[in-house]
Amino acid sequence: MTVMKKLYVGNLPFGVGDVELRELFSAHGSVRSASVINDRETGRSRGFGFIEMDNDGEAMEAIEKMNGAECQGRNLTVNEARPREPRSGGFGGGGGGGRGGW
Repeated sequence: MTVMKKLYVGNLPFGVGDVELRELFSAHGSVRSASVINDRETGRSRGFGFIEMDNDGEAMEAIEKMNGAECQGRNLTVNEARPREPRSGGFGGGGGGGRGGW
């Protein structure tokens, strides 16, 4: 059974989209998916993305070859993606609401 490997790719040039990201990594193996993360409000790239590869060996090779590699004048940061951290409440939580309970 093959275990899919997810890679984090940081310091991406803002002009790189999903297709370009896939092309960058396909030289190192079979890329199942490639996605650049965009800002919800502006739709512009946030400068990082994720790659999913089927083969663990190819994923490790991609990390070795692409971490620190230059892409449009920027040095990429590539490593194994970590699970997403649980987010704290955001808007909620604060006590009282400003009105006295008298």
